[in-house]
Amino acid sequence: MDDRHDQERPAVSTASNREVMRRIFIENGREHLKGYIFAISCLVVMALTTAFVAWIMESVISTAFVHPDPNKVWLICGSIFVAFLMRGLATYGQSVTLSKIGNNIVASYQRRIYEKLMKLSVGFYNASRSSHLAAQINQNVTGIRDVLNMTVTSLARDVLTLVALLGVMVTKDPMLTVIIFVTAPPLIYAIRYVGDRLRTATRESIELNSHVLGAMQETVQGIAIVKAFTMEQELGNRLNRVIGEAESRANRIARLSERTAPLTEGFAGLVISGVLAYAAYQSIYGHVPPGAFFSFVTALLMAYDPARRLARLQSQLERAVVNARMIYELLDMPTQQQDRPGAQDLKISEARIELRGVSFAYPGSDAVLKSVDLVAEGGKTTALVGPSGAGKSTIIALIPRFYDPSEGQILIDGQDIATVTKASLRRHIAYVSQQPYLFEGTIRDNIRYGRPEASDAEVEEAARLAHAHDFILAQPQGYDTPVGENGVTLSGGQRQRLSIARALVRNAPILLLDEATSALDTASEAAVQKALEEAMKHRTVVVIAHRLSTVINADKIVAMQDGRVIEEGTHESLSKRANGLYARLHSLQGPDGAAMTETETQGA
Repeated sequence: MDDRHDQERPAVSTASNREVMRRIFIENGREHLKGYIFAISCLVVMALTTAFVAWIMESVISTAFVHPDPNKVWLICGSIFVAFLMRGLATYGQSVTLSKIGNNIVASYQRRIYEKLMKLSVGFYNASRSSHLAAQINQNVTGIRDVLNMTVTSLARDVLTLVALLGVMVTKDPMLTVIIFVTAPPLIYAIRYVGDRLRTATRESIELNSHVLGAMQETVQGIAIVKAFTMEQELGNRLNRVIGEAESRANRIARLSERTAPLTEGFAGLVISGVLAYAAYQSIYGHVPPGAFFSFVTALLMAYDPARRLARLQSQLERAVVNARMIYELLDMPTQQQDRPGAQDLKISEARIELRGVSFAYPGSDAVLKSVDLVAEGGKTTALVGPSGAGKSTIIALIPRFYDPSEGQILIDGQDIATVTKASLRRHIAYVSQQPYLFEGTIRDNIRYGRPEASDAEVEEAARLAHAHDFILAQPQGYDTPVGENGVTLSGGQRQRLSIARALVRNAPILLLDEATSALDTASEAAVQKALEEAMKHRTVVVIAHRLSTVINADKIVAMQDGRVIEEGTHESLSKRANGLYARLHSLQGPDGAAMTETETQGA
């Protein structure tokens, strides 16, 4: 078996934090360069004005208290006011700019993720929990924005502010500044140690939280089944266990993240108290004017906030980079079913479908199809019948390339569908699945998804053919009635008829019906079947039906069992075969055409 239908899997990234951050800046830096330059300019203004306030404190003390000079006092007070005003305007400018850039980055990656999800195969979604996937994406998509914003603000605001304030401190008292620098390395080492431990805990926490959100979403989507089978207690117990694990991991992250607080606070308290003691000693016993010391202490106190933010930066970046890395794992996931180089558009003449020696197995399972040879003649109806697990639905899934066969070929009008573009292949196919799915929007919107350019008249004609027009008009707003999430406001039969109408409005030469009438009652099924017979004319139709009475008039009936074609022919010829599979299946159905039970079909 080859790997043409292997499922895509997100490979755990081994890229270092530096590599992930480098990629983030390469992908986003140039596009938002002007915005970042403006934001950085504002942050530089904030840093310089902060340092200016600390620097001018010596003049404040000297001109106001030691050597009073009213003229200079007014000038100094005015300059302080201007500094704070400039700082306020710069704060506003950088906040709005970075928020705008961040929102644009989030929107951009949301589009990229959606585009990637549309390229992944059906096999990927069968192997992934959709609720878990959605929750994980929702949690992680902001990581890239946070990496950029935190890096820019830290470098342009906190680092510059700290450097500027350290410059003030050096000019006021070089010896004290050197002493502070000498005592800092142990603090930096401790913070790095915490950051390394935080990285693993953060990833585990994201995984657990995505499981919690996914389980909640899954319960909401299946609430009717939950209540019908009184599953509340069992699901609640399972969710409580996951929530407990997530809570424990979140508490561990909190302990690791906040471990920097006592380190930085203790260090800051030691330094500030020592500086104040030294300043008091010099003023009392050395008769040194207090202005320089006051300016130094002001710079030291103002440097505390940017230093504290920088101390916490690594732990915050660890979280953001973990989030970003998980998004990149999804974006970098290989797409298995890509169009081959030089793939041409499918050209339809008769719409004849042929399977040559087709074998297929889902990953981790035994073969579902075994060297199947089958022809669906153009413009005619071919019905697939057989017990559950015979491979009928798999054939329906292979024709539009939801999966690729492990062996053999599928040809349409002599063209191997593996060599044509998927878009052109699927444009010529209308598909109705066993489980109808409706999207948020109106009834008209859901039918028109089959062909977006269809006119209102064509939409309504398709609804008439699907026996849906009358119940649509009975809705509060007719064709403009919102259907709710997955058509929750409609019955199963109504949803199926809209699904059929969506396929009919596509007006494609190939029509695939995977038990398309399974959700209808007998009366509605008879009406829809009659409408489908009209819609099937001049089309190539491959149909699976749970009631054999609905395929009696098919041009060809193919009976399948255990992944093989056992017999084929018309209803008349197959029903006369003594001990034939189709004859046995037909005999198991009552006069009203009721579907076979699972036990009966497996024993047939």
